[in-house]
Amino acid sequence: MGPRWKGKAAEAMALADPMSKIVSRLQSSLIESNSHGILSGYSVLLAAHPEQTEILNQACFGRPIITCERDKQWFQLSLEEAFYLCYVMKCIKIIGENNRPINDTELLQYMTSKKDCFTVLFKAYSHLRMKNWVVRAGSQYGVDFVVYRHHPALVHSEYAVLVLSEEDDDANGRLRVWSDFNCTLRLCGSVAKTLLVLFISKNGGNGDVSPSCLENDNVEERIITRWIPEQSRENQGMELKKSFKSQA
Repeated sequence: MGPRWKGKAAEAMALADPMSKIVSRLQSSLIESNSHGILSGYSVLLAAHPEQTEILNQACFGRPIITCERDKQWFQLSLEEAFYLCYVMKCIKIIGENNRPINDTELLQYMTSKKDCFTVLFKAYSHLRMKNWVVRAGSQYGVDFVVYRHHPALVHSEYAVLVLSEEDDDANGRLRVWSDFNCTLRLCGSVAKTLLVLFISKNGGNGDVSPSCLENDNVEERIITRWIPEQSRENQGMELKKSFKSQA
């Protein structure tokens, strides 16, 4: 299933301004302005001036928050987005308690305390983002993420992403039985998305929670589709020809 562009000019617009260039402009702008994010429970708040607001929207990082301030716009970043901007792109700093920046290890420990599966989800998020996919939350489709080839205004999401790891147990693990596969595939098919499963495997670290350990984790990609017997028969081509002749 290929990309489904929204309009005749959408693909040309995406090719003229690739997501990699947009993210690079965002990185430069945030570094230049010495941007800081503020921890706020299960998210991070980031203040942006008008130019950065446009780039953040183009790069699909965070969601704008409506406020009364005219000179700045606040964005609510997910934990994965904030850690990606801070640790991977190194373009923002995160402010913790006592109004001081916290280091990467402290930030990771904080985010892990807020979300048990954060390290696994972040590894999947960063894996896709570094391949220039736009990654958004997929809870409305019953998955972890949905990914877009470019901005959602130009193209529909192409993949529904489930993130699994070797740490998933039988009680909380997904896709453990065939009924899970069938339900998930039917849902993805009904919304014209391909199911992409990312398996995260730990590679050392002895259970330590540190940014360096995340870099050693492995990601295995698997695309899962339904097998339709009618589309896989050896004599399908002959049957189609016969049907066309009978109609003629």
